[in-house]
Amino acid sequence: MQNTKYPRAEKLKMNTEIGLLFEKGKWRTSGNLRIIILKDKPTLSVETTRFGVSVSKRYFKRAVHRNRIKRLLRECYRLNKDLFKNAFGEKTIAMLFWVSSEMPQKFQDVEAQFIKLCEAQKK
Repeated sequence: MQNTKYPRAEKLKMNTEIGLLFEKGKWRTSGNLRIIILKDKPTLSVETTRFGVSVSKRYFKRAVHRNRIKRLLRECYRLNKDLFKNAFGEKTIAMLFWVSSEMPQKFQDVEAQFIKLCEAQKK
């Protein structure tokens, strides 16, 4: 049985970790999704997997639309956590962004882009 929870310990919330992620992280893009990743290295220690999501106010002025997309992104991570960890590693800090002004029609569309992003990283 796979672990399909998204506990508080996995959420990326600390400003220091987010700042470090933007300073030293690597960007990947697939469709409307963009991710920034910081993997565990000998010079830079990462204890556990931390994951966060963000949607820009530039694309969606209304908070209800931003929150809807953030819920979809978190759900994609929660259901495909094993795929994410296989692609990016066990000890990783990551943040996922929605970079389009179009609202996703279905959850399956967002999930397909997330899976494509993870599979592109494996290669």
